[in-house]
Amino acid sequence: MKKVEIVFIPVPGSGHLVSTLQFAKNLIDRNDTISITILSIPSPFPSSLSSYTNSLVASEPRIQLIDVPQPPEKPPSIESFKSPAKIFSLYIETHLPNIRNIITEIVSSHAKSDSVRVAGIVVDFFCASMIDVANELHLPSYLFMPSNTGYLSFMLHLPAYHEQNGEVPKDSDPEWLIKGIEIPVPPRVLPVALTDGSYSAYVKLASRFRETKGIIVNTFLELETHAINSFSDDDQTPPLYPVGPVIDLDDGQAHSNLEQAQRDRIIKWLDDQPQSSVVFLCFGSMGSFEAEQVKEIAAGLEHSGQRFLWALRMPPPKGKGMMPSDFSNLEEVLPDGFLERTQGKGLICGWAPQVEVLAHEAIGGFVSHCGWNSILESLWHGVPIVTWPMYAEQQLNAFRMVKELGLAMEMRLDYKKGSGEVVGADEIERAVVAVMDMDSEVRKKVKEMGEMTRKAVKDGGSSFASVGRFIEDVIGNNCGSN
Repeated sequence: MKKVEIVFIPVPGSGHLVSTLQFAKNLIDRNDTISITILSIPSPFPSSLSSYTNSLVASEPRIQLIDVPQPPEKPPSIESFKSPAKIFSLYIETHLPNIRNIITEIVSSHAKSDSVRVAGIVVDFFCASMIDVANELHLPSYLFMPSNTGYLSFMLHLPAYHEQNGEVPKDSDPEWLIKGIEIPVPPRVLPVALTDGSYSAYVKLASRFRETKGIIVNTFLELETHAINSFSDDDQTPPLYPVGPVIDLDDGQAHSNLEQAQRDRIIKWLDDQPQSSVVFLCFGSMGSFEAEQVKEIAAGLEHSGQRFLWALRMPPPKGKGMMPSDFSNLEEVLPDGFLERTQGKGLICGWAPQVEVLAHEAIGGFVSHCGWNSILESLWHGVPIVTWPMYAEQQLNAFRMVKELGLAMEMRLDYKKGSGEVVGADEIERAVVAVMDMDSEVRKKVKEMGEMTRKAVKDGGSSFASVGRFIEDVIGNNCGSN
């Protein structure tokens, strides 16, 4: 059979890139006629993502990496983070001419050899502008959604909302009725991008989704049965391919020596703790807290009496990007005597190998920002979550996990990073105690869903079948039925 090449255009953000690359790896593992080319857009801020990408590509001879050059014109200032989604999508668009040139060259070179053909282009939803390149070259495009079908439902609903209302939604507006989400959605839990100045950028992105040949979603049928089935008779929307959970179970970031030492310290400490006795607090690659909130978390943890592992990060200086860093002196931000009083019972770290931690038998609960990758990882390992969303679509994720799916413990559903709001120690204490209840209904449901999560990706599982259907469709350059 003639070899086929699929071109992937991911975005340089850990919440997007890791699942995109893992999905690409899944495709070549399933079919030996497929090769993958990754077009790597440089990150607009310092990041270890390039080392992750390089290490994965080095281990897979059928995955090729092409670095997309920075455009000659000055990109939008990534330092102005008042509207990050808007700035980020503009930054991605500046790479369109170079990406057009690269894909044109790939198609041209294959046309000469006739041994390989480009079967399609898979674009992250933030790269929806790249659909134009696929159309110009008469190639099918597929959208990769690293989040869930509920979020996809919201994005598909957004252009119709905009056409009808034409203005940014307010928290006081009526609840949204979104096809694919079983319950009405309060505006206060809609993605932050709608109200931070990125509204028009989101509408622009969302309006392109239905132009693709299919939408690949990092979810699985058993988790989002209603949302996925709601599109089964929708002839306005391309076929959905629920292929998840697509997660890197090896925590595949190429660790620096410093991270390796940190990892060893964390795992050694966890090895000494009783089974299911530790609550893990971790808030994603961009999660951090100011000193006042740090003190409240510390007090809540201490009063809860629970063992804890806390990945504590410091916010970046004002106007200096989005990425947090580790505190150099913990005693400056923690309550007096906290480290001494909790010695042996708690461990504070900065960076943490999240997947490996969640897999550890000592972990019994997870206080999380509710990023979708984190939710999938916690479900995979059967660890119940306490919701503390920060940014992006995390408020919607938290709302659905608690109110629609019953798979998380509610602490906050509408907290927004940078709002100045401080969650009190009493509230944190109650949430930590609740999530560590070994007999809770949520814990039972999460354990059951964990088993379904693993079955979905095995031969005979729903996502395994969906990946096979995608391969058939993309190789045949046609759309399967929904």
